[in-house]
Amino acid sequence: MDGLPLARAGQAVGLLGGSFDPAHAGHVHITLEALKRFRLDQVWWLVSPGNPLKAHGPAPLATRMAAAREVMQHPRVKISDFEARIGTKYTARTLRALMGRHPRVRFVWLMGADNLASFHRWQDWQWIMENVPVGVLARPGDRISARLSPAAVRYERYRLRGREAALLARSDPPAWCFVNLPMRDVSSSRIREGGGWPRTG
Repeated sequence: MDGLPLARAGQAVGLLGGSFDPAHAGHVHITLEALKRFRLDQVWWLVSPGNPLKAHGPAPLATRMAAAREVMQHPRVKISDFEARIGTKYTARTLRALMGRHPRVRFVWLMGADNLASFHRWQDWQWIMENVPVGVLARPGDRISARLSPAAVRYERYRLRGREAALLARSDPPAWCFVNLPMRDVSSSRIREGGGWPRTG
């Protein structure tokens, strides 16, 4: 078993990857908005073994998975430890594996605007942009740096306007859409700093 939820051919599935250390209401909010704005059939949370760009390791995977399932309860949102099962921490490798297993599913990579600002540091980031539609959900304070990021500038001509968000999942890559949302200003780091979450590493 690879830990993947089920998806039918032709379905649009949003992928929200991260350490979810811990999962919180902000993750739930952007997930529900992504389902609606991008007209997705499902969203899969890919709870990663760890973030290669972060120096400290996250809480144990089983702990984060359990918390994610408790926080995110929606029939069209699934929680998966697929990356741990296949042994990768890198999004491009994860996407290649997913596309190989579900060649007829329309995957959309979802991320916050803060991730777009540093996207050019991700392994094979240009391959990601050119092979999977990308939905970017703006969070407080991240919009300017994201819009001026190397990835945003390089792929500007492939950007769908916010009013075109419903077309993203059916668009051939490269295609991306930046959606401004009334966001909840909550982050996993703030929750951890408050002492409410154990850390390892």
